Order: sequence, then C-alpha cells, then structure tokens
Amino acid sequence: MSLILAIESSCDDTSAAVLRDDRLLSNVIASQKVHEQYGGVVPELASRAHQQNIVPVVDTALSRAGINAHDLDAVAFTRGPGLLGSLLVGVSFAKCFALSLGIPLIEVNHLQAHVLSHFIRQDDEYEPPRFPLLCLLVSGGHTQIILLHSHFEMELIGQTIDDAAGEAIDKAAKIMDLGYPGGPIIDRLAKEGNPDAYQFATPNIAGFDYSFSGIKTSFLYFLRDQLKEDPDFIEHHKADLCASIQKCIVSFLLKKFEKAALKYRVRQVAIAGGVSANSTLRAGVLALGEKHHWKAYVPTMQFCTDNAAMVGIAGYYKYLKGDFADISLPPYTR
Repeated sequence: MSLILAIESSCDDTSAAVLRDDRLLSNVIASQKVHEQYGGVVPELASRAHQQNIVPVVDTALSRAGINAHDLDAVAFTRGPGLLGSLLVGVSFAKCFALSLGIPLIEVNHLQAHVLSHFIRQDDEYEPPRFPLLCLLVSGGHTQIILLHSHFEMELIGQTIDDAAGEAIDKAAKIMDLGYPGGPIIDRLAKEGNPDAYQFATPNIAGFDYSFSGIKTSFLYFLRDQLKEDPDFIEHHKADLCASIQKCIVSFLLKKFEKAALKYRVRQVAIAGGVSANSTLRAGVLALGEKHHWKAYVPTMQFCTDNAAMVGIAGYYKYLKGDFADISLPPYTR
C-alpha cells in the first residue's frame, strides 16, 4: 500500500492531492482570478500566486485526507510541460518536501497525467478502462489522439499541426468579446443557440492530424463581413454564433477520432484535458460509444481542468515500477 502526495502547478491552478494506491483521498485546487482582467494567463502573476497558494493547498489536502506528512511514501509532481515560473514553484516545493521527509520523488508528464485521470478510483463501483484505449486529449495548448497500450506505453497517432482546439474556442470568444475564460462562456451560450445557424470552413488534413487556424480565420472573416452590414450582429446572434462555432470544432474533433478508433479497432475510448468539460464534446463521445458499442469514458469535471489527482495516479503507477526521480531534475516547458 502506498500513500502519495501529488502537486500540480503547470499553469494557473495550484493543486495538491493525496492518493492511497489508486484511490483518491483528497484533491484541493486553488484557482487564480487575477488573470481575468488581462484576458489570459500572465506568467509572472501566475508564479507569484503559486508561491502564495502552495503551502495552504498542501496543508489542506493532507488535512482532508486525514493523514500526517510522515505517513507519506512518495511525492509526485508535474515536471512539465507548462509555464516555467509556475512549474518552478511546484517542483521546488516537491523536492524540499520529499527531502525533508526522506521519501522518493516521482516526476510526472502533465499530458500523460490528463490521460491517466480515468484510472482514478473514487468508489468501489468504478471500473477503469482496459487496454488498448484511444484517448482524445484536448486543451488550450494541446490536441492529440493517443493510443494507450499500457499506462505508459502511449502512441501518438494524431495531433494539431498549428493551434489547439481549446485555443480556437478561446479565440472565438475573444473575437466576440465574451470574457475570459472563453470556453465555458461559449459552452453556456451555445445551449441557447442553433448549432446549424452558420457554417465555417474546416481544413482537409491528411491522416489523423488536425488544424484549427483555418477555422479561426473563417470565423473572423465571417464576422468581419457581417459587422459591415450590422454593427450589432454579434450581440443580436450571440447564442447562434457560439453554438455554430462550437459544433464546427467539436464535429471536426470527433470525425477524426471516430475514424482512428475504427482503424485501430479499439473498444474503449476516452476524452481528457480542459476541453473535455465541454458539454457538446462530452455528449458526442458518449454518442459514439452508443453507436459503435464502445465503452466511452468522460472525466468528472474536477479531473477536466488541471488538478493534482491526475498527477497522483500517474505517480502511483510509476511508484509500482520504482520509477523515481533524481532531485537534480529541472522542470521543462515543452
């Protein structure tokens, strides 16, 4: 049996979690509101906020788990990718904490952690995925189709060649001046709109790769032309615009994901990453599961955004292998 403290600080969420083997005991997240006024994450402000949050977040995670720090067997931490200043706070704290307790360190890849979040047990009824598993990882910085043969044997079979899907959604929100973060706002307004009101161009990319720059350009040019005729076009058609751009992006994502699953003959599919919180994407993956009789996994909302629980489950499987990190390892941004 293992008790692992996990720390996540790759962007603007400071998080700590405690896991007993693959069972989650606590998962604490401190978000940063300071970035809203800038319309995006400011790296310097993010790292400063991490310094303020890291100690109380870890203390709260241990308290909610009902354990003492001296009960821990290892400390898992996000090494990268992410913002360097933010990562340095989490990595430095993890090293000092583990060194003071005389327990091993486990370095975790942020993207692998998102994918492995589906293996976290919160109750006895839950059945984690079996291999092979095809996962669509979608966030503000990454869009990838990953084939898992085991917990750490991951084959990248498709990815974006330019912008990420989440970045395209946020850009659409920014163009419409909806506020930050744009993804949840578009998702909320889309529920009130007609997803077939407007059509936007999607690129023809070979294989299972994606491209979202063209969709952003198509959306921008469409609004430019409409605003010439009606300066209040966005305000008058906001819900329909949100529903239409969301359908365009999600349909593009799922079309290739479905083809990949059929080609590789998988029976287990999943989504992960920040955009996996999108209601249209979640419903779409579940619909694919029903259509093809696949077992489809969508993460609970607390595991969609950056969180330490996913770092902890990745750390657990590394702990089983004795895959520990040297204290000299630096963080990496890419």
